Amino acid sequence: MLAGAPHERGKIVLTLHAMKKAHRGINLASKPSGDGCVECLASPEGWWFHLRRCAECGHIGCCDSSPGQHASRHAAETGHPIITSFEPGEDWFFDYRTQEMMKGLELSPPHAHPESQPTPGPEGRVPANWESLLDSEASHESG
Repeated sequence: MLAGAPHERGKIVLTLHAMKKAHRGINLASKPSGDGCVECLASPEGWWFHLRRCAECGHIGCCDSSPGQHASRHAAETGHPIITSFEPGEDWFFDYRTQEMMKGLELSPPHAHPESQPTPGPEGRVPANWESLLDSEASHESG
């Protein structure tokens, strides 16, 4: 049996203390901050390509391919190192400290934005030439 893990009906159940120690940066009780990037929604011109969820506090931010790159900015500003996808059908985690994908745990639902929500989003704010804007951002960053 794991230290700090009580035995319950034939299962090993990790205590909250043991879980936090084993997976720093992941808070299973955190709920998503909403259905879209917090900062993009607060800006009249904000839009995103894909959404990411902070595994520590639930902040929803946009991915690094998005103009705002709010998920990685949130991680840098708060010290919350782990994100997970907030896209339907994706269940990966990424650790900014190691710059590697990692195995995560199941966070509190919902695990993705509503499938009816368009990608990119939010609806009505995405420029018609959004694909070329993503391409110019990538070219600008690499050169």
